[in-house]
Amino acid sequence: MTTINAFAAQEAGAKLSPFTYEVGPLGADEVEIAVTSCGICHSDMSIINNEWGVTRYPVVPGHEVIGNITAVGETVTHLAVGQTVGIGWNVRSCLTCHQCMSGAHHHCGKTQPTIVGNHGGFADRLRAQAAWAVPVPDGLTAEQAGPLFCGGITVFSPIEEFNIKPTDRVGVIGIGGLGHLALQFLRAWGCEVWAFTTSMDKEAELKQLGAHEVANTRDDETLKGLRGKFDAIISTVNVALPWWRYVAALAPEGRFISVGAITEPMDLPPQALISGQKTIGGSDIGPPARVARMLEFCARHNIAPQIETYPMEQVNDAIAHLESGKARYRVVLTR
Repeated sequence: MTTINAFAAQEAGAKLSPFTYEVGPLGADEVEIAVTSCGICHSDMSIINNEWGVTRYPVVPGHEVIGNITAVGETVTHLAVGQTVGIGWNVRSCLTCHQCMSGAHHHCGKTQPTIVGNHGGFADRLRAQAAWAVPVPDGLTAEQAGPLFCGGITVFSPIEEFNIKPTDRVGVIGIGGLGHLALQFLRAWGCEVWAFTTSMDKEAELKQLGAHEVANTRDDETLKGLRGKFDAIISTVNVALPWWRYVAALAPEGRFISVGAITEPMDLPPQALISGQKTIGGSDIGPPARVARMLEFCARHNIAPQIETYPMEQVNDAIAHLESGKARYRVVLTR
């Protein structure tokens, strides 16, 4: 038996406290890592607070995990002890279904989320199926790499999934933990990049991150003036907005892509889509192979999240800072 020392919430909304649990022998297809850092995502807070109704307590959050491999299962041949890897939203899939066999592991019906029915990375150790442990390339630090395994892949995936082209004009709604990465990805991809924001005091910073133009979405006239302009708009927010205005900003055959976990229905008349043959879609995370491509893309183009770090022991202070809305832009726990 192996003892893992972690931080867990014992009930909905509770502060995290020290928690230990035992795990049995390492599975033949698994790796065990010594956690060196772990990003904090808004999804962690949703799980802590049981906002999605799937949390099982006690729960150890943390799904942007970076660590060094300490042990490999007997059938693992592509990873080695000492290697630095990351683990994101999932720790396991079946590897035999149509989705897994076609490279869409994240759509497998038997995926095991890292923090739903499983203890996550706010801990000193974590175990995962080796297929989901992705090596961190040279050029990225452990602290930088962690948020890429959830926040990064969430906004990188739609670029590939929706075939966004370097010649496209793309808008990003919400420049926070996800949006600030989307700006960097799209700029390096070759797109004309627009940032939609309510914080015009960040205009210079957003242009430094990759935006060619910044639009003030508090001003209705600004959105009216952008009608028919965008090949794609990626929304990272999790609050309701006047969606029809953004759909109206799409060019014919434009795509509105939501990656934010909005709990309210989108109020949108079908005519807004029929005229111009526009589409609305969603995108979640990505399979391990895409995560690896994203990491290489980041290393090649010097893309990294802006982070603030806290020691793992100060996890509650780190969560409070993220909840305050003052984080710029991702918070990472270190050991």
